[in-house]
Amino acid sequence: MVQDDDEYVYDEATGEWRPASEVAAAAAAAEVKVLDAAGNILSDGDSVTLIKDLKVKGANQTLKQGTVIRSIRLTDNPEEIDCRHDTIKGLVLRTEFVRKR
Repeated sequence: MVQDDDEYVYDEATGEWRPASEVAAAAAAAEVKVLDAAGNILSDGDSVTLIKDLKVKGANQTLKQGTVIRSIRLTDNPEEIDCRHDTIKGLVLRTEFVRKR
């Protein structure tokens, strides 16, 4: 039963007006999970380890396998994480090259 004071939002996918509470619940259920190379769920602040040597573009440097990256941040793209290394700031890594520590 829908209350009269409930706000309605136009859902472009279905072409219908739906209660805002339903749309918010559907959006929360569709939240994307970010996974590392081993299938572990990553979250903000986790530490990860590189699983292979990576050449860093623009820095003329190679990050070696086994390097630990601390305090990662998730991005809008579930295949990328934002992180910092001692010598490289603004580093973005693909999740396929890291494993949760």
